[in-house]
Amino acid sequence: MEISFNRIELRGHVGTAPKINEVGGTKVIKFSLATNERFKDRNGTLKEETTWHNIVAWAGKGMPDFNEIKKGSCLSVWGRIRNVKYTNSEGEDKYFTEVLSNRLKIEDPADMQM
Repeated sequence: MEISFNRIELRGHVGTAPKINEVGGTKVIKFSLATNERFKDRNGTLKEETTWHNIVAWAGKGMPDFNEIKKGSCLSVWGRIRNVKYTNSEGEDKYFTEVLSNRLKIEDPADMQM
């Protein structure tokens, strides 16, 4: 039998003010995280590409105080990718992808410079 896994590690900046809710007595945080990649195109021109990730995390082991996470915070995020399907009020199926984080770490902004 083939072994498979779903694992992701990201390091970037929080792009939106996080939303903190409580579900069943446990805090849940949702926010977007921007990661940037630099590369040279075919002509040798340096380009930068930003990718936005939807992050969801539940309070518990491996999590900082969610109130310390603000727009612009530098974070490392570990978790797994999850694809979500839902039906909107018009009866249309909608899909989105998010990272379900099992660990967050607030980073020093100076460590994020290259």
